[in-house]
Amino acid sequence: MGRSYFVDEAVGEYLSGLQAAPGSCVTGLLAGQSSPQRDFVVLAVQTPHRESEGQLKALKGVSPLDDIDVEWVTEHAKQVSRMLPGGLCVLGLFLVTPPELSKDAQNALKRLIFAVEKYIIKGRLWELSEEDVTDRVTLHICSKTKKLLCKTFDVKDPKSSAKPADWKYQTGISSSWPMLTCSVEVDLQIPVTGSSSDNTDKCMKDGLRRWAKQIEAAYCLINGRQALDDSELISGQAHVCSFQKKNPKTTNRQTLPARIFVSDEQSELGERSSALVQVCSGSMRVRGVVHCRAYIHNNKPKARHAAQAIKRDIINTVCSRVEMFLEDLCINEGSQKGLCSGQQALPRRVFAPMPISGLSVCDYMFPDESTADVAERLKEMLDCETPEEDIDTSLENNQLFSIISGFEITDSQDDDSSKHVSEIQAENHKIQKPPKYYAVGSGRYSSFMCGPCSSHCSPCHSHISTVFQLMEKAKMFV
Repeated sequence: MGRSYFVDEAVGEYLSGLQAAPGSCVTGLLAGQSSPQRDFVVLAVQTPHRESEGQLKALKGVSPLDDIDVEWVTEHAKQVSRMLPGGLCVLGLFLVTPPELSKDAQNALKRLIFAVEKYIIKGRLWELSEEDVTDRVTLHICSKTKKLLCKTFDVKDPKSSAKPADWKYQTGISSSWPMLTCSVEVDLQIPVTGSSSDNTDKCMKDGLRRWAKQIEAAYCLINGRQALDDSELISGQAHVCSFQKKNPKTTNRQTLPARIFVSDEQSELGERSSALVQVCSGSMRVRGVVHCRAYIHNNKPKARHAAQAIKRDIINTVCSRVEMFLEDLCINEGSQKGLCSGQQALPRRVFAPMPISGLSVCDYMFPDESTADVAERLKEMLDCETPEEDIDTSLENNQLFSIISGFEITDSQDDDSSKHVSEIQAENHKIQKPPKYYAVGSGRYSSFMCGPCSSHCSPCHSHISTVFQLMEKAKMFV
């Protein structure tokens, strides 16, 4: 028997309103939450129209299914994935075609679903668990008869064939899902061994991957209790936020505060770890407080699944912002030769309610943007109208700050506001300075307390002996 997909009726209403014009088709994404027993679909959104798309079809004169812009569909999936909070992900795709194209629809869906999955996992820094479901759903809809054909593909097997699946509608499927909230202070410094954008991208991904492993291994408290094993998530009273008290559609939703504790302790005694001292041209530092949010289904949820959802949201939101910074760096590389000293505020995370379900989606607002820009992106990416007053910008507050001279860019953070700053320490080749050294342990970045500097730092050349002394004390061998 195939997998079962429980779908919010609002998704069904949205899909029934989509029409494919003669000789054309409509593609889109299905998002929700997956569990070992069943999957829940809470959002459907069609692929936004690409400019000049119709002109290309007319010039090529090929089948609409063969002319689907795979690159555009996968880019849309990436952008939507960034907007989903913890616990939610892109579950699959839908395709609306006229009857004459129904015969070849499954081949087109298979091609798309594997392309989307390959594109999404490229930017994923957390590890899949044994319980993570690798089946992805495809839904074909005939625009004339409205007949649905639901099938799944196992994306870990490129040669997998389609399997039948059940598609069942329910009302208010996510209205009582518990919401986990967490604010996490981030102070992440990553060494950069070169100045080109490609090299910077590689160094940042390596550093973020080590940091992500620390978050995955961190201790998690949910509602004051440690989230372990298969203990039930909801076993006591939970808090109800003021927003939910005012909104009757979400009166059943519980808000569970979560806390994350990352241990700096070494691995078990007796375990030998290796370290590498490397010369670096600079470093990038990400510092601030991020707000994280995750939802978990109410079908007997386990505490460890909830902890996993909030941890993955922490990783996703930090990595998404760094990725945006690197994308901007790549665009501007033509006018700037690699990295240069300066500071840049990373975008802050804002939230907006999804229609009907009451779940929240997020977006990232740069300092020079307004809620009108966010509302426009929500319309383009999620195909939903969001009043500007419904966009919550209060959870992360950024202030403008000026670029300072020198090689170190610091972030001044007020007590009552959270800031996210990319901090770059770049070497000026015109001024001869001793190289900077970083000790990188196996699987993690090691920061040492340098006595002469009286702070956690990347010791300069004159303090390199201190590094080796500290490494010896920490039982790390070069």
